[in-house]
Order: sequence, then C-alpha cells, then structure tokens
Amino acid sequence: MASRFEARKQKILEQLEAPASEYHDLSPKGSVDEPIRDLISEINNLEGLVTTSSCSGRISVFLEGRKGVIEDAAPITGVEEPRAGPGGKGGGGAWLFISHTAVDVSERPSSPDYMSMFQFEKIVSEADDRPSVSSRYIHLKFEPMILHILSASVAHAQRILTAALTAGFRESGAVGLNSTKNGDTTPMVAVRSTGYSFDSIIGHHEEGGRNIPIVDANYLRTLVCIANERFKVNTERIARFRKALMESYYPQPALGAAKPDWEESDTRKARKREEGLARQRAFKKQKSEDRAVTDLESMSPDTLHGTFR
Repeated sequence: MASRFEARKQKILEQLEAPASEYHDLSPKGSVDEPIRDLISEINNLEGLVTTSSCSGRISVFLEGRKGVIEDAAPITGVEEPRAGPGGKGGGGAWLFISHTAVDVSERPSSPDYMSMFQFEKIVSEADDRPSVSSRYIHLKFEPMILHILSASVAHAQRILTAALTAGFRESGAVGLNSTKNGDTTPMVAVRSTGYSFDSIIGHHEEGGRNIPIVDANYLRTLVCIANERFKVNTERIARFRKALMESYYPQPALGAAKPDWEESDTRKARKREEGLARQRAFKKQKSEDRAVTDLESMSPDTLHGTFR
C-alpha cells in the first residue's frame, strides 16, 4: 500500500502532467514558470521529494486592494466589501504587470514605454500625483525564487535545506517536522531568500479608476534595471541550489570512476545538441542511400547489367 507521501506525490505529478489547456494553478499566470520548469521536473524525479508550489522569481507591478475602514469616513451601504490584508493583498488588489524574466531596458527608438506597460495614465496636472490618505498604492516589486517542496522524511528535508542554504537561500525553513497520529513525518520545505527582494511605491489609484504615477519614466527605468540585475543573482542561486541538491543524491565520483546518472546542465545541453546533430546526419545519410537505391531500381535490366560488369 502506498504511503501518504507517495499517494500525494502521485496526485501532484498527475496534475502537472495534464495538458496545458487543462492545467491551472493558483499563481497569477496559472502554470509553472518556464525558467524553473526543468528544475521542477528534476526535483520531482527524485525519491522522497515533490514540489507543491513555485515561483521562479519575478518583477511585478501590483495595485493594492481596498484599505480598511478609515475613521470619519462615510459609511458604506449595502454588502460589506472585502478589504485588503497586510501588504495590500485581497480586497480587489490587481496585478498590472508580471514578468518572470528580465525586462527590456534598451534605449532604442522602439524601447518600452514603462508608463503604458505598467498601466499608468498620463498626468494632466500636478495635483493628479498627490495621493490621499485613502489612496490605494501601486508597487513595483522584485521577488526572488520561492519553492515549496514536500518531503518524505526529516532526512529528505535536511538535504533540501542544506542545498538551499549553501546556494544562498538563507530564509529557507521547514514545517511539519513532528510525526502525525499515524506515524508519518512529511516536512514541507520552503526554499526562499528575501534579502535581495525590493518593493517600491510608484503610483496610486484614484477613485475615478485611473492609475496615477508619482515617479517619472526615468525612475521607473532605474527600478527595472535594478530588478534585472537581481534576476542575474536569482538565476545564479537557482543553479547553485540545483547543483547542490543533485549532488546530495548523486555524489560526484572519484577521479576515474564511472559517471553518475546526473550531469551538469551545460554538459547535458551539449550532449543533447550533439545527439540531435548525430540523428540529423544519420537521417540524411539514410535518405541519400534510399535515393540511390531508387535510382538503381528505375534503370532497365540491360543498363543494370552494364553497370555491374
């Protein structure tokens, strides 16, 4: 009989293997982020581990939800509206922009218009950029990778935590370390680091429905450049985490020993590329040979005899 962990892992893998048209998760995008799709697959192939949620890292522009009741504010009639919690989440908050890769910061004539990209209105007068006490603020954020991994035991969780801390995800931790009533221990590990995230207020939402910037386009470009640099750090840490975790399962062999099943990402890509080229060469060779046989078969018997004399 499958253990509780194995049953849950099987269910998660079935969901991940669903066709793209049928798969949907709770993230704003609704699917696994492309930059860590391979990492997710590799982790889920390891014994005793399965990923439950993930974000590869992102730059986003977020509009806060409706704030709590303000003293002396006019009473709201009708059904009570939901209000935003800490951090502005809930209560009608909305994502105005999300990217899981670096954003274009080129200065070509066709370079991006950040005001339009982040769904801001043009300022008509200086009074427009003055938020009130009840304003809903608009934030530009960079958030590093966060990955939740369910593990089959404390020993499995320890492998993840060691790899995460080694790679620089210093706020990583685990919950569920105590055994359940049936004796199972399946810790949930969060791989994360908040040390290089940032959150900057760049505008506000007025009651008329407009998103008004409180910074100029040059400042927005500066924030995007900072986020792009942190994407590089994020990518490097993800690579170090992958390497450390895989080596904990497939230790590097001694000099002259047989290769492990796991290999470096660059090595694997090079091998796959060479295998693809080899298949192309073999296909072309076979096609050429088939064409030669066809040409021979189309000749008359006399010509064939003469050819082989």
